[in-house]
Amino acid sequence: MELVDIAWGLFSLANLVAMLMFARWETVPFHFIWISLTLLYGFRVWAARPTAWVLSLVMVMTFAAILLDVSRGTEPADELNEVPLMAAMFAVMVWHAQRRLAADRERQLISEENVRLLTAQRRFLQDASHQLRTPITIALGHAELLARELVGKVEASDIQVVVGELSRLRNIGERLLVIAASEDPDFLRPEPIALNRFTMEVIRRWRPAAPRRWQLGRLDEVSVVADRERLGLAVDALLENAVRHTGRRDVIKLSAISGSGAAGDGPDADMASLVVTDGGGGIAAADLPHVFDRFRSGTGSSTTDGGHRGTGLGLALARAIARAHGGDIHVRRSVGAGSEFELMLPAVGAAGAADSAGGTGAAGGGRRGLGGDDEPEPELTVAPTAGTAEPLGHPQPTPESQRNKRQRMRQRMRQ
Repeated sequence: MELVDIAWGLFSLANLVAMLMFARWETVPFHFIWISLTLLYGFRVWAARPTAWVLSLVMVMTFAAILLDVSRGTEPADELNEVPLMAAMFAVMVWHAQRRLAADRERQLISEENVRLLTAQRRFLQDASHQLRTPITIALGHAELLARELVGKVEASDIQVVVGELSRLRNIGERLLVIAASEDPDFLRPEPIALNRFTMEVIRRWRPAAPRRWQLGRLDEVSVVADRERLGLAVDALLENAVRHTGRRDVIKLSAISGSGAAGDGPDADMASLVVTDGGGGIAAADLPHVFDRFRSGTGSSTTDGGHRGTGLGLALARAIARAHGGDIHVRRSVGAGSEFELMLPAVGAAGAADSAGGTGAAGGGRRGLGGDDEPEPELTVAPTAGTAEPLGHPQPTPESQRNKRQRMRQRMRQ
């Protein structure tokens, strides 16, 4: 028996004695006994058998005490009706408490089942991606050998389709692995990164890879706490999406902004943003709520790269990486006038003193850098700093949600 139960027993016994000693004032200790029992049960919720025993004992003892007063002539017989009324009140409390317990148990079971399903789903994605990687790589290698041997023949176009689809399958598997692993505590290896210098490194890698009108926008001196490799994967996914939906003469602009005011609901000194703006066909309003869904292919946006299909996971990958960092990603759209994606991350201060020297950015290693001479480099200009427009469509996070994400990120760094 718990100390609280013992204390209530002593309290009730003292009130029972008071009922016998002060007959004309027995109403006060009588109600003390019943009210304290109801309150205690509301917090304790005993099992059915102990509850029945305690209820029976209290009913018998209080009924006997009142009956004694009635026999002495100090109380009217109507006072005996108080016992079943108080017992009914206690029964209502029992019913309510049992319903609450049943609801809590159901919520716990649902929560555990959801955790189990999410864990199983993540494990399945990881296992499936691992198991598919080797046979896809082998098949892709043989297909590429065949493609070289069939150059100039009728079958060359068919084998190129096979090579393209196998490459797409390999990219899907790699991105599914990253998305599935983004919930793991050791997913990130965070370090301070100068976002402005990181942005310039990214655009140097991508300029030779795609003939677009590349621009550097606003470059604030700000550092973020991020995993350099994972951040590079996210930015590469955003740029891959921008290249797919733009033509050779369209603009793709990268900016590094201190605060989250580029596409958010107001500046935030604790956040920094890497913004990717393109001059493509924009995003249809119907597609905007689903733009970050897995395997989602927009119905209203145009694809200008000759019909090449993506994996349908690039934007989902970018969002998973952003949220793993304690940040988020948002999109602005204007149909016919391009799109703007803002990747927000926790900031750590001035960029000049934070970045490690000689960083090369994140994954994407096959692309040539600034000095590639196989083809002329696409145009690069520096855009003038301009005010930011109003965000369209996609809901933005509240300051409270941003603070919670940053706190989770700091906890991961301390671990």
